Amino acid sequence: MSIPAIELMTALRSGQSTSPRLTWYGPDAERVEVSGRVLDNWVAKTSNLLQDELDAEPGTRLRLDLPAHWKSVILALAAWQLGMEVVFGDAEADLLATADPAAGAALGAFDAVVAVALPALAMRWPGELPTGVVDYAAEVRSHGDVFMPHVDPEPGRRAVLSAAGTEHLHGGLLDGFAAAHDGGVRLLVPAGDGLETALARALGVWHGDGSVVLVHPDVEVTEKLLADERVSAS
Repeated sequence: MSIPAIELMTALRSGQSTSPRLTWYGPDAERVEVSGRVLDNWVAKTSNLLQDELDAEPGTRLRLDLPAHWKSVILALAAWQLGMEVVFGDAEADLLATADPAAGAALGAFDAVVAVALPALAMRWPGELPTGVVDYAAEVRSHGDVFMPHVDPEPGRRAVLSAAGTEHLHGGLLDGFAAAHDGGVRLLVPAGDGLETALARALGVWHGDGSVVLVHPDVEVTEKLLADERVSAS
């Protein structure tokens, strides 16, 4: 059975699959541009990591304790493709993805913890990780480029539990949680607005066959940046 997240990934790897879909501007002059095909590849690898290493399945709850970032966007898409529930705020969850795996409160409260190194070129976590914590950067590349779910996801399961406690089902992910945008827009999304907001905007843009420019709070949004990226809305 298909769900909107799977249909979205199918659309992103089809048609104009080499066109930019997600462009990230980060600190230290980071710029990462991801086409639809490459985005789908990263999402497939991440879904396979969640499914094969962490036993994630439809209904498994993933807390994203991460800022708005191109890697956190990929983790959310991967979870939704699998039929998982993404939770924000302090709600209970089975799995945790975090940039701070050493935080004492995080360990022991989850079935598994995934450490996400945020620097664009990081090939592994910088330094030692607590025992049992999965190093996302080191592990994700070894997983397959095509995702096949072991269990079919269900549209009636919950896809999002917002920080405010609002629930969104998988069947309504693109029509309820996603923000509405004009078709084909290239949207500037400030990362400082938070991951939940960035994901809602990005889903709406991609649903309308557009693309996203996600900008870290420390990066100045200049007229040159807007012109170079051909941003059409913010």
